[in-house]
Amino acid sequence: MLTDTILKNIKPTGKVFKVADRDGLYVRVSPKGARTFAYNYRVNGRQETINFGQYGVGGLTLAEARQKLDEAKRLRNTGVSPARAALAAVEGERTFSSWAEEWMDKHRMADSTRAMKRSIYERDLKPKFHNKLMREIDHHALRRLTDEIVARGAPAVAVQARDIVMMIFRHAIERGLEGVANPADKVKPSSIAVFVPRDRMLQPAHIKHLYTYMERVGTGLQFRVAVKLLLLTMVRKSELALATWDEVDFDAQTWTIPKERMKMARPHVVYLSRQAMDMMIALKTFGGSSSYVLPNRYESDKAMSAATLNRVITGAVLKAREDGIDMPDCGPHDLRRTASTLLHEAGYASDWIEKCLAHEQKGVRAVYNKAEYSEQRRKMLQEWADMVDGWVK
Repeated sequence: MLTDTILKNIKPTGKVFKVADRDGLYVRVSPKGARTFAYNYRVNGRQETINFGQYGVGGLTLAEARQKLDEAKRLRNTGVSPARAALAAVEGERTFSSWAEEWMDKHRMADSTRAMKRSIYERDLKPKFHNKLMREIDHHALRRLTDEIVARGAPAVAVQARDIVMMIFRHAIERGLEGVANPADKVKPSSIAVFVPRDRMLQPAHIKHLYTYMERVGTGLQFRVAVKLLLLTMVRKSELALATWDEVDFDAQTWTIPKERMKMARPHVVYLSRQAMDMMIALKTFGGSSSYVLPNRYESDKAMSAATLNRVITGAVLKAREDGIDMPDCGPHDLRRTASTLLHEAGYASDWIEKCLAHEQKGVRAVYNKAEYSEQRRKMLQEWADMVDGWVK
């Protein structure tokens, strides 16, 4: 390990040679005796070297060189090239996060669309790319990310993530970023995945069968997603059928149903699980510019018919029976009953479940119990979604 005494006493030999310190740091000694701190490493499959600066008056101390080594290793461990980052700092090159924030602030889009895209950026893109330089994000990196999102069962989110990356790079290139290819050009939406919604519904023994056969019902993909969303959110079908995007807060991960559409004439907050959030993003993708979460198939400025959900579920039950599977009759309201029953059986507090169902208590208990159980409900609904996932695997 190097010390200041060793560094000061290094003598030139007329040839370039190296003297090692610790953790990969070394000093490269020039033929005339100049001592330069350097570090060799591999990042993104490449062998690279970064020079930190010379030792001595007007240069670096040994302690400063070790600090620079620690920073370089931190960057390398996140997939960022320390050498390129140092060059970018000198040239003023910007990171993906910098361009992303600018694009989301300046690009014209509906508020609900902006909120959805920011949600995807915060959850899926920022953890992977925020510190990277634009030139360090190629189509291989984007493909790996979309594959990971598809693997968790959210192909619509993967397509949206790819589109966001495409638009951020396009924004940067149009504003003078040179020598960088748009990685989305080689990751076509059709190559990412075919959206196959997760299967979930009713009693555990019947859930997988019901949703397998729901995929065979001749209806829009968004309506099958809607049936699943009914189960996870425990709302009434009319509350979902008439939902609008201004009710959904992608940042807070909540859906607030106004009192005008609630049976008890009180606003109701639905805490969206990770799975429900993925479904909302899928529905936003399907619905385009409509203000409705589930627009009418033929008139996007109108909501879907609530009867559509009945037809999807009934059709799945009938197809299952045609294959000899014993399936009970069921409809959208049975999803609420299923969720309530299974959550009670799992030991969750009745007060939490009743609040999720937007049931109001009566009598003396109603007078004294005004709690909303927000955190408990949020946690329970996430665990409920995880339970359903476990049953259908």
